[in-house]
This record gives sequence, structure tokens and C-alpha cells, in this order.
Amino acid sequence: MAFLNTNSLRNKIYTLVILIPLLLISDQLMAKESKLLILGDSLSAAYGLKQEQGWVSLLQDAWQNKPITIINAAISGETTDGALARLPRLLNTHQPTHVFIELGGNDGLQGHPIPKMRDNLQSIIDLSQKNGSKVFLQQMQIPTNYGRRYTESFTSSYTQLASENNIPLLPFFLEEIALNENLMQRDGIHPTAEAQVIIAKGMQQTLEVLIFP
Repeated sequence: MAFLNTNSLRNKIYTLVILIPLLLISDQLMAKESKLLILGDSLSAAYGLKQEQGWVSLLQDAWQNKPITIINAAISGETTDGALARLPRLLNTHQPTHVFIELGGNDGLQGHPIPKMRDNLQSIIDLSQKNGSKVFLQQMQIPTNYGRRYTESFTSSYTQLASENNIPLLPFFLEEIALNENLMQRDGIHPTAEAQVIIAKGMQQTLEVLIFP
């Protein structure tokens, strides 16, 4: 018959009592390192509204109990050229774990060459991934009055980039909102405060699946 070594058992229990909390603390510290960088234009910069009314701020509020911090680097009027120039500093300063790209709308509205815009987006993806960040690309849309060829080339660029880089392509968050005049500001381009709430809820559902699987 084997005899129970009480000292050995006591030591094992003591080790577990010490180890388990340390493991939990370690997991929490690792989780707190999550950072989401929003690289966008006026649609993410709360144009015409207070910052706290914008969907990015609302999303951070909704995630106040989640282990993540959102860095809103969106600037009104931003193009892919401008964002690409700013990105190295942003990556170095914030070291984001995730990068959400909401860009290209102003390139399209200003009639910039599609190949140039696409190359800029590819460079943004490359730099972000080289930094170790997971990248999410949002589909963008422009009015059809720019001509069928230009509009189709603009739209397909996002599908191609997402496919070639094996990254998630998120639907344009104004796709349905833009059809409701009551949810758009007078310029017909930017969403109202009410619409920002809708966008934030939609983005919360979409991004939570990707960031907190």
C-alpha cells in the first residue's frame, strides 16, 4: 500500500495557488496590449460633430470593459498619400496590434489615378503587417457620376487588395445609411450624430468577431 506524502501534496497545492493567479495576471497583461489604430478620413473623424459623438469614440465607450484601446488617427480630407506618409510614425508611436483602413474616398472624389491609390493602400498594408499588426480593410464607395469605368475600377481595387493580401474586407459602413437623408448631414456626405450610433453598433459587431475571436 502506498502512503500519501503530505509534505509533497502540500507543496504541490502551494505551487498551484501561486501559479494560477500569476497565469491569470499574465493573460490579462497580454490582453491589455491590444490596440486598434483607425487610419481614415472625415467619415471616421466625426466631421461636423463633437469628437465624443463620432463612431470611433462611441465604439471605445462600448468597449470600456474590453482589453483594447482605440487610437483614432483619422483626419478630415485625408487621402491615401497623406495616410501613407503619416503611417510609419503612427506605427512606431502606438505599436498597434490591429489597423483598420478606411481610406480612398477622397482619392476617388478628387479623381486620383486608381493605380496610385491602390499602390498606396498596398504599401499601407505592407507597413502595417511588417509591424506585426493585423489589418482590416474597408470597402469604399464613390458617386457613379465619375463614370462607369472609373467607379468600377475604384470599387474592385478593394476586393483585389483584400484577396491578394488575405485580409478581411469590411462592408462600407455608410452603404445603407447614405440612402436615408435623415441620417446624413446637409452636405449629403457625412453621417449625423444619430447615424454615428448606428455605425458604432455595426462596427462593434463586425470588429469584435475579428479582434476577440
